Amino acid sequence: MQKVNVNGVQVAYERRGSGTPLVLLHGYPLDHRIWNEVVPLLEDDFDMIVPDLRGFGQSEVVEAQYTLADMAADVAALLDELGVEKTYIAGHSMGGYTSLAFVRNDPERVLGLGLIASQAPNDTPERKKGRYASAEEIMKTGVEPVVENMTPKLTPDAQVQGEVRDVIAQQHRTGLANAMKAMAERLDSTSQLSSFRFPVVLVHGEADELIPVERAREITDALQTVYFVELSGVGHLPMLEKPQETAGALRKLIS
Repeated sequence: MQKVNVNGVQVAYERRGSGTPLVLLHGYPLDHRIWNEVVPLLEDDFDMIVPDLRGFGQSEVVEAQYTLADMAADVAALLDELGVEKTYIAGHSMGGYTSLAFVRNDPERVLGLGLIASQAPNDTPERKKGRYASAEEIMKTGVEPVVENMTPKLTPDAQVQGEVRDVIAQQHRTGLANAMKAMAERLDSTSQLSSFRFPVVLVHGEADELIPVERAREITDALQTVYFVELSGVGHLPMLEKPQETAGALRKLIS
């Protein structure tokens, strides 16, 4: 991976393919490797920029608390460094929240949006409280409990569970805790949806235990034009459980 300093943070990223730029943002508690099955399928369609968000993977862990808007600003600064003015952007789960923050911060740079197993509303007070409790527990007990608790919730696919266990285990407790707090404080993007004037693609697993498929259906109802793929038997990781279908859906951004 290559690294660049943006907003005072070392951000690692891969760049693959050719064509119109497409940023792919990973979810929690993962990193850029969740896109490894999808990227080869889209190399002829997009110039893909695949970063590790701050605190994850090979990017720098930041001790001070930050927001999803800060993470979106890192993406914008990375694009500036790469000379990319406009881009498609797609995010998985937390990466979807960050993508929505990017749209809010820099709408003029967005050619289209992909939301993979993500949602538009912010947290309920109860869920917000739970995230802060989880962040505190992570700082006390480390990453291993996250591995054990999250892995079976991410996917029913035993092979994919094995892949993501290793990815989660390599994350830093501070990065996970700070991201948990950032998600707790995210803004509600529901009212933002009606203003979208670019193509939107949704991919969601019908068996997603973490974000119910109803959240994607709600987004579909709020948009005038959207391409929605609902995957039967798939959990929270469509890009690993059904990479061909996920790549095919993202290709619709330019079709």
